[in-house]
Amino acid sequence: MSTEPDERGTVTESSVRVKRSPRYARFMLAGFLVFAVVALILTFAFPENPTYDRGAVFGFLLLFFGVVGVAIGAVVALLVDRSGTRKARTVLADRVTVSAEPEERVTRAETPGIEDAPDTHKSIEN
Repeated sequence: MSTEPDERGTVTESSVRVKRSPRYARFMLAGFLVFAVVALILTFAFPENPTYDRGAVFGFLLLFFGVVGVAIGAVVALLVDRSGTRKARTVLADRVTVSAEPEERVTRAETPGIEDAPDTHKSIEN
């Protein structure tokens, strides 16, 4: 048997739309961080409440403003994505489909030296 598989390929040309898209997680993280700074500023902008300490106030504000920041970041990412669709362009792309005969499977018993390999689990225990 030959070691080279019998390959058969076909090339298909088609038109494809290419556009840039934003990374939504980065926009949402940026929105969270901006509104976390806003929550920190609002925590120290007002006098301290005798019922709640500043840490609790910051936690409440961070929870509320964090959700708002993530939502606003997602909306901004959607708007950037919509504006990017206008700049999309159509290009020609080649699709290559290759089909090959499957190679013979090698079993564990046929693999040379597998039984002679050191057992790393035993060496870690010692």
